[in-house]
Amino acid sequence: MVALLTDLPAQQLARGQVGTVVEQLDDKSLLVEFSDDQGRAYAITACPMAELLILHYVPEAA
Repeated sequence: MVALLTDLPAQQLARGQVGTVVEQLDDKSLLVEFSDDQGRAYAITACPMAELLILHYVPEAA
């Protein structure tokens, strides 16, 4: 899971929206799917890794 750090107006996505990584496209970008509460995808777009915050749901070892 990732969150957008910047708006993507062309895709109608706002900073903070949460998506699921579908595929790593290259060493700098990921294909991310954004879905509603019912699981219906409303956007699938390539996102630069530098514009994404990786979300963690369990503690990571230090």
